[in-house]
Amino acid sequence: MLNHLKIIIALSIAPFVLKSFNTAPKPRILLMSKTAGFYHTSIPAGIAAIQKLGTDNDFEVDTTTNPAAFTAKNLKKYAAVIFLNTTGTLFNEAQKVALQKYIRSGGGFAGVHAATDTEFEWSWYNKMVGAWFDNHPKQQKAKLIIKDRNHPSTKHLPDIWERMDEWYNFRNINPDIKVLIAIDENSYQGGKNGDAHPMAWYHDFEGGRVFYTGLGHTDESYSDPLFLQHLLGGIQYTIGNRK
Repeated sequence: MLNHLKIIIALSIAPFVLKSFNTAPKPRILLMSKTAGFYHTSIPAGIAAIQKLGTDNDFEVDTTTNPAAFTAKNLKKYAAVIFLNTTGTLFNEAQKVALQKYIRSGGGFAGVHAATDTEFEWSWYNKMVGAWFDNHPKQQKAKLIIKDRNHPSTKHLPDIWERMDEWYNFRNINPDIKVLIAIDENSYQGGKNGDAHPMAWYHDFEGGRVFYTGLGHTDESYSDPLFLQHLLGGIQYTIGNRK
């Protein structure tokens, strides 16, 4: 009788024990949206959209506009950082060092739109994010060409993706980036990067994983399922296997 009772107790608690061992912490990302220059009015919509992506896809999202969050100790908590339409000079020297160490220790970075309009005096950041914003024509429709489908940010997209946004021209483009999406300059007015005009890319950089998309200026972007899946794929790439 005693042995039967022990078996019953063991079976009753087994699911709780297994659940406790199988519950892994969710990856956590730090979403930075500080601006020291132009402020994109789509930032609140972008924050809300990324928070929902986290809720729906099992990662946590912390938001900040405070560069003081960029310390070596604090960044250890995060699988990736996202710069959402950041502009201008954000960091002091100690904060720059912290971000460099984070990337070099295998951290992930996702940049959205004006992330390339950030830290113009910092050459390391330019190489990391992949390019610097130069200028842009008026908002208009254009055709995007998918160059690489072997990436979670592009595998769902049509071969030619026509959409409305603000299309950046870039300078100081890092030749080591791997282009995911190019823009057809014949499909709109004001392009200045020629036949090889990148609009989204990724690369391994000094031990870290970097993704950038030039899309995401407009409020409407953050309710567009194709763009949201593109952004989610980029975030998931930068998270990788990090917890």
